[in-house]
Amino acid sequence: MLNRARRIVIKSKAEIELMRQAGSVVAKALAEVRKNVKPGISTGELNDIAEEVLNRHNAKPVFKGYPSPHAGGQPFPATITACVNEELVHGIPSYDKILREGDIFSVDCGAYYQGWVGDAATTIAVGRISKEAEKLLQVTEQALYLGIAQAKTGNRTGDISAAIQEFVEQNGFSVVREYTGHGVGRNMHEDPQVPNYGEKNHGVPLRQGMTIALEPMVNVGTWRTKLLDDGWMVVTADSSLCAHFEHSFAVTDGEADILTLL
Repeated sequence: MLNRARRIVIKSKAEIELMRQAGSVVAKALAEVRKNVKPGISTGELNDIAEEVLNRHNAKPVFKGYPSPHAGGQPFPATITACVNEELVHGIPSYDKILREGDIFSVDCGAYYQGWVGDAATTIAVGRISKEAEKLLQVTEQALYLGIAQAKTGNRTGDISAAIQEFVEQNGFSVVREYTGHGVGRNMHEDPQVPNYGEKNHGVPLRQGMTIALEPMVNVGTWRTKLLDDGWMVVTADSSLCAHFEHSFAVTDGEADILTLL
């Protein structure tokens, strides 16, 4: 989702455990969506599936009602964002949008649980997909984990960003510039911003207790994107395929603690 930066908030161990509970609800919702992705299902139906999981766990959607910062934009109306193929982020689910064999489907989900946010995303193959699409999904997901591996005390946000960019570009793809990872906690968007491109040893120093939602967005073609007239949907500027993976995690003095796992 779009970034509205707030100050960095260091979380206590107890607060991180509450964020883990929120993240677990999101992970369950995404797992249920993945289980139901198939040719012929609509993105509106998948939204209903995710919302039912949140309701069952006494969590509330973060995205629903989130205001668009663009002129004339309406509050986001759904629990998930739903994007297909060249659609990158912030797509509104619809019962008229039907998944087809060979599509790739990107889904982002956020949940409030006991006052804390869980935020994660994944891109899912719909049936059999092209070799290029398979590589795109593999590279984007691996870039996420390479970025997370740099998230430890003593490093900076630029170390995360550089690891993502270097791996993606080595594999012939491009990283989106306009949308970034971000701090997360009681609010969906907090400081710091964490771009998916950058230089090592630059950016904000990482401190134990920082919590970040890291979300590489990777395009087959140009890194440039465009916003559609609904004020929400973002697509690749050249209509090339794109993928999106995201986890929320806590910075530690060792390996980062991923909070959006089952």
